[in-house]
Amino acid sequence: MFKIDASDMSWLDGKIDNCEDLCLHGHAVAFIGSKKLEYDATISATALYLLKSLTENHIINEDNQMLPCCGFFLIADDKSENVIIVGCRNGIDWSIIHSGENIKLILEDGSETIVSFEEYKKEVFQFADKVEAFYKASPPRKLPKDEFDRNGYITFWKEWHRRRTE
Repeated sequence: MFKIDASDMSWLDGKIDNCEDLCLHGHAVAFIGSKKLEYDATISATALYLLKSLTENHIINEDNQMLPCCGFFLIADDKSENVIIVGCRNGIDWSIIHSGENIKLILEDGSETIVSFEEYKKEVFQFADKVEAFYKASPPRKLPKDEFDRNGYITFWKEWHRRRTE
């Protein structure tokens, strides 16, 4: 079993009209097998990481956490197609391994859960769509004046939409 959801979504200061905060925060809850993982996370980063995991393996503690505490910078790659989200080392992580028509989820304690790719994809899309709906229902984000920061945010959504429609 794999389920993931978020509640108490807000911008960092908790204000709905803070148009300068580009990252959505919230209380994330993931059910993986019989385990329940909860964390107040940067759920916009979680959603993008989940979308990436539809085509790429994710190995625990090698890169970002699936439920990251924060994301200080959005760094666009050289082609402005993908973004790297840099944050602190706090969060909750698990591995996501493609195995034929299934996805193997491996927790820090070594426990494994196998779900069908279709079930996994459905849950990922549900989570990503909920996060995007919050952005759409909020006042538009104010793009940073700094070109580096602005390009990172634009690339975040470019990658998001490409991965969501693949």
